[in-house]
Amino acid sequence: MIPYPNGDAQTLLIDLDDTLCENNIYFERAIADFISFLNHQHHSRDEVRLVLNQVERESILKHGYGLHSFAHSLVDCFERLSVEPVTEELHKKIWSFSHQIAEHPMEFLPNVPETLEYLAPRHHLIIMTKGNMVEQSGKIERSGLRGHFVATEIVPEKTPAAYSEVIEKYQLDPTSTWMVGNSPKSDINPALAAGLHAVFVPHACTWILEHEDVAPVPSASQKLLVLERFSDLRNHF
Repeated sequence: MIPYPNGDAQTLLIDLDDTLCENNIYFERAIADFISFLNHQHHSRDEVRLVLNQVERESILKHGYGLHSFAHSLVDCFERLSVEPVTEELHKKIWSFSHQIAEHPMEFLPNVPETLEYLAPRHHLIIMTKGNMVEQSGKIERSGLRGHFVATEIVPEKTPAAYSEVIEKYQLDPTSTWMVGNSPKSDINPALAAGLHAVFVPHACTWILEHEDVAPVPSASQKLLVLERFSDLRNHF
């Protein structure tokens, strides 16, 4: 159980990718490079992207999230659309689009370190991210932000059940626990369904597979905040 230093302290479950640090912009750049490389003669760029979106949905079921899954998606998409067979040389080239993401240095959203420094002494902060365990753990370590958090949780999917498990694991009080994130599908809607409060911080480049309408707040006892930027948390907590 997490001890509370004062009666006003809250628990903030905070998303990592595109909430604390940039993530999807690198995938979008890689996808743009891939589509240019494919240079399809019969399908527009938008049509190629629709095929890739579907392939990614299928890859997630097979491989989960992360760069390995993304690389498989690019190869599968190429195989479906290209008239050329995927030679070893082409295979290496396609995988290189995912490699460029892995090599990119971490980039925080504006004022993230300062905001966490403000929040950490006042509240209990837990990173709650989904994806590949090794990749996400590596990001957390490289970020240098771990010291602001009392715990980290990396889950395969952010479902209502996953949030309920975290509530039980840390014996959290749902009436004083909030999920902070940019994704309606993973951060906001399932957290509300699990009985938590939520803080929606939209990102202009949220992954298309995370797009979803924000659900109505299920209970009058729950709250939903919509903020323009992460640093606005200082005005509410």
